[in-house]
Amino acid sequence: MNPTEKPNKRVITFGTFDVFHIGHVNILERAKELGNHLTVGVSSDALNFNKKGRYPVYRQEHRVHILNSLHCVDEVFIEESLELKGEYLSRYKADILVMGDDWAGKFDHFKDQCEVIYFPRTKDVSTTDIIQMIQSRID
Repeated sequence: MNPTEKPNKRVITFGTFDVFHIGHVNILERAKELGNHLTVGVSSDALNFNKKGRYPVYRQEHRVHILNSLHCVDEVFIEESLELKGEYLSRYKADILVMGDDWAGKFDHFKDQCEVIYFPRTKDVSTTDIIQMIQSRID
């Protein structure tokens, strides 16, 4: 394999991808470097409400559209349930699961299905912090 050629691997990652920022770009580009196909599971509005007690700022169809527009993303789907991650890994034929290191260890039980990699988060960037900052300016 020549140095510019990507490994023939299918990579998958999951997230809400709300209030899209440089941290999202960084993890997606780094994930794509690991293979030749990147699939992104976007948390549904309902799933996000169940996880975080609030709905995303941007509706799921808008978040999907944003991700589909990126050169590094090959496929996007709506993640309806956290309990279906193993099924999503199988359905999308994932060789590698990439998550931010704020989830370190939480997906290790999928190592029998695929390689699991945790990337460091982008320093000083957080969707929650951005939302809180905007809200404090409004208040």
